[in-house]
Amino acid sequence: MPLLQSQSYVFDPRPHSPLLVSVKRYWVPGFESTDADAVTLILAHATSFHKEHWEPVLEDLYDRVATPSSPASKIRDAWAIDCPNHGESAILNEETLVDGYTPIFSWEEYARAIHLVLNGFGKGIDVDFRSRNLVGIGHSMGSTAIILTRTMYPYVSWSSAILVEPMFVHPDHFRGANKFLAQGAVKRRDVWSGREEAHQLFRERSFKSWDPRLIDLYVKYGLRDLPTLAHPDKTQGVTLNCTKVQEAATYGENHGRLKSQRFLPTFCKDVPTHVVFGAIADINPAENREFVKEVAGGGFLTTSFVENAGHLAVQHNPKGVAKDIGNILQRTPVVPSKL
Repeated sequence: MPLLQSQSYVFDPRPHSPLLVSVKRYWVPGFESTDADAVTLILAHATSFHKEHWEPVLEDLYDRVATPSSPASKIRDAWAIDCPNHGESAILNEETLVDGYTPIFSWEEYARAIHLVLNGFGKGIDVDFRSRNLVGIGHSMGSTAIILTRTMYPYVSWSSAILVEPMFVHPDHFRGANKFLAQGAVKRRDVWSGREEAHQLFRERSFKSWDPRLIDLYVKYGLRDLPTLAHPDKTQGVTLNCTKVQEAATYGENHGRLKSQRFLPTFCKDVPTHVVFGAIADINPAENREFVKEVAGGGFLTTSFVENAGHLAVQHNPKGVAKDIGNILQRTPVVPSKL
């Protein structure tokens, strides 16, 4: 298996936005294609998770394509971006998030963070993404964020987009689903005696259906040592990077999702777009998937299904997600999006 390398960055977009952004670049030495048609992958995660949850997918993707004879081997690098109130970004923005980002945290803030990074509106990353062939890959909330970047100016010129389990729901069902998920976030446990206890409980209960690599990554990058601003009186143990309050605020969001849903047909006309569902219709039921395709107006170039996976396809079967992404990259020509 090719050895995946990474480098971490903190992007500071102030004064364009008060929220700092944690970003990580991934590459495999010897397979950093600089051909004119090589692609740069931009990865956006789902609610409750963080950018490192894409690492197993990238490992399995490079394992498939990082050979000289592979027609899909022209990947320059990959960049995963944290939502400003998730992962390491949540720690960077701990004090800023207290005012103005509850009880609702707009998914447009995630889109704005991606937009600012890719347009270079800030400091901390010395890369001209505007000269790259960008492939946007989003999971659930991350799909919405990728779409919403095209509602901001100057436009992000996506060469293509891959939406993994996009959460587009009929407007009549939005509020009920939001309330259920937000209440679950508020009620969840958020303090453990240490990473060892958390890992054991996640493995045996909460995340037992996950690929083991994802549990390891959640413990490593999704938890932080106490005390924190949310738990100033607790000095021992660990808690969530994305606090329960911020997680509930993110689940409670309606506007960004509806806006991206209405904008989806336009996005698909401008950007070659593929959709990937988990084969198991759990959180995202079959009728909702048909609604997603209906909303897109026939704009998806391909629709594929990841075996043995539901809405959390990235967590359930990263190898299957990597397989579908690899197939899409192999058969999709690199063309600039319409401005």
